[in-house]
Amino acid sequence: MTQDLTPKYTVPGIEREAAGRLIGLLRMRLHALNDLHLTLKHVHWNVVGPHFVAIHEMIDPQVDRVRDMADDVAERIAALGGVAQGTPGALVAERTWDDYSIGRADAIAHLGALDLVYTGVIESLRAAIKEAGDLDTATEDLLIGQLRDLEQFQWFVRAHLESAGGTLATEQARTEEEAAGKGAELG
Repeated sequence: MTQDLTPKYTVPGIEREAAGRLIGLLRMRLHALNDLHLTLKHVHWNVVGPHFVAIHEMIDPQVDRVRDMADDVAERIAALGGVAQGTPGALVAERTWDDYSIGRADAIAHLGALDLVYTGVIESLRAAIKEAGDLDTATEDLLIGQLRDLEQFQWFVRAHLESAGGTLATEQARTEEEAAGKGAELG
């Protein structure tokens, strides 16, 4: 993103240029969270098979919490003097990842793909935390709290993909389709 996001004003104690960097960083977090909550709803609507009820009901609280995270990030952007771009067009134009690729599928197949989705979201969040930590502890703290919740959600997903011996079915998967296939092998 080459756009200058430096605000005309920001919160006390942060330089405007640093606020602009934070706004850019948070803007990508907002896109990731909006995309994640839509992906989770997609899974909720398209999951089938014998684990349907358990997965269907497990996903909704994750959707609600991820929506709350997006709201918190958008409000932090506004507090820093920026504009929270929450439109689908902005998300699609600026994201660096592809759409979720699994349609109607077995619950365990979706969980295999979601494991990879969560890995991508968590890895990019950890990088954002590192960058935010150099600029603003309040933003860093917000992101750390979200990291804990997202890691817990991935743990819930992985519990369905792990063998009694501790092997994760999706361990070697590189794509959602591959992870879904490995997850389906468990189902």
